[in-house]
Amino acid sequence: LALLPRVGRLVIDESFADAVPGISLAAEAGRAGLLILRSFGKFYGLAGLRLGFAVGSEPDIAALAAMAGPWPVSGAAIAIGRRALLDRDWARATIARLADDCARLDAAAQSRGWTLVGGTPLFRLYETGDALAAQEVLARGRIWSRVFQQKPGWLRLGLPGYEAEWSRVSAALSR
Repeated sequence: LALLPRVGRLVIDESFADAVPGISLAAEAGRAGLLILRSFGKFYGLAGLRLGFAVGSEPDIAALAAMAGPWPVSGAAIAIGRRALLDRDWARATIARLADDCARLDAAAQSRGWTLVGGTPLFRLYETGDALAAQEVLARGRIWSRVFQQKPGWLRLGLPGYEAEWSRVSAALSR
């Protein structure tokens, strides 16, 4: 926020903020020049819904709407998004489950000798020593991962969703 007066327009991507509500700056969105982008699909697991939000002051949102032109959102997307956003019990339970899942995946990765570099409650980033070799092992277990050319040891994993997926991850990491 300290940058806002110096840059005039500050766009903050909060695509992963639903999983860590305390980091959101949405309460500050009335400030002129501040735009906050929120992605619906990541936390709620409904990426195909194609729903997201821009939060800002009324003049900034009006200017953004004028630039974007008519960009209709389907009635179904609005209804599904509204229902999901109102389900606070599900959100609280999911935040708690994700914290447990992060600890579980971190422990499995650590048993492989990997070190946590960073991540969010939806994905983890590990130093593996050789990310391409690690990716190959995981791919044999039908587990998709991401490597980074500029950091040859780094590998990113999404959190497994179901117990069968956890079993595949555990089996792959124990090879």
